[in-house]
Amino acid sequence: MKNNRKEFRDTKIGIFLNEKAPELLGAIAAVLPEKGGLAIVKNLIEGSSMSPEDKRAADILAHEQFMEYQAEISERWKADMTSDSWLSKNVRPLTLISLFICIVALTILDSTKTFEVAIHWVDLYKALALTVFGGYFVVRGAEKVSKIYRA
Repeated sequence: MKNNRKEFRDTKIGIFLNEKAPELLGAIAAVLPEKGGLAIVKNLIEGSSMSPEDKRAADILAHEQFMEYQAEISERWKADMTSDSWLSKNVRPLTLISLFICIVALTILDSTKTFEVAIHWVDLYKALALTVFGGYFVVRGAEKVSKIYRA
């Protein structure tokens, strides 16, 4: 599968910021060379000296960029599902199931008096759970909603 990622400055929001707040674009592009981190971009836009109208326009463009990114994820998942490889079709559900089993096991073990989970493991599992569960259920849900609106 080809990688057709644009640099941030070549996206719609990047072009808009280049026109309205080039100093902000320079700071963002240095940190985010590819698409991504749009929440950070939105926070930087909100704190910038742009006019309220330009901030709203930039916010709309950032949201559109996020939706394009979600569509790309859906396309990658579709490509995985059409693959002949059993693993590529099942890696996401297997990751979700194994992470869930691990969290349940650690929760049960942690309820005993002699077992204690170190805080760095809790933080790791929290980040993994948010990423995997959010990615699997939220992105899949957004994909289904977008199909409904397209129909």
